[in-house]
Amino acid sequence: MYDVSTRKRALALVAQGRSLNSVSKQTGISRAAIRSWQDRLEPLPRIAPQDPGPPADECAYAYLLGLYLGDGCISPHRRSGYYLRIACADAWPGLIELCREAIRKVRPGIGVYILQRQGCVAVTSYSQHWPRLFPQHGPGKKHDRRITLEPWQQAIVDAHPWEFIRGLIHSDGCRITNWTEKTIGAERKRYEYPRYFFTNLSDDIRQLYTDTLDKLGVEWTYCTRNGTPFNVSVARKASVALLDAHVGPKH
Repeated sequence: MYDVSTRKRALALVAQGRSLNSVSKQTGISRAAIRSWQDRLEPLPRIAPQDPGPPADECAYAYLLGLYLGDGCISPHRRSGYYLRIACADAWPGLIELCREAIRKVRPGIGVYILQRQGCVAVTSYSQHWPRLFPQHGPGKKHDRRITLEPWQQAIVDAHPWEFIRGLIHSDGCRITNWTEKTIGAERKRYEYPRYFFTNLSDDIRQLYTDTLDKLGVEWTYCTRNGTPFNVSVARKASVALLDAHVGPKH
């Protein structure tokens, strides 16, 4: 945007009888811009985007927040506004639809579309307001920066903890069947049992996950990888039953 003094100088050249074409070449300002200044010298006031207000559906937001912290990102449009993108594997078409539905519930009437990638899709939506709804947005990878919830976000998570856990597991978690062998009465027997894993490089995001599990009465343990506790495991029968009732496997 050109300031008023620059506009006046360009118009002064035109007032000397110069053509718009010659003034444009001399100043580097487009002829269309100079022509518009002849009708209006002052720049139009910038209209700040309105605050979007709280999410329209807090339950859906708690789930979407979990997805965002796991596999989401926000990137600026080259002109204005922002894209929210949630990566979902092609293997889980049900998850893709749940993600699209959550975005629509959080912001009714907003556009949501799918960008196909190799082996996954990016569930994508454009808005001026995504950074306000997800203030964890910032430069670089999430595990390289501090991740904390705003008080209003924590209030939503406290009100809908299972949806938050569900979003985190649907993004960076899984339900698997473990097995072990035991010798009973000289006979070797194989036992299978379900187990949930959540894996994230961010200490802060894992802390949000485990703090919420604690509030829900779910027992968990860390499983280290090369000495680093990236994995959070839920394997006790009662706790697995709770996760099965409220989360379940991805589909």
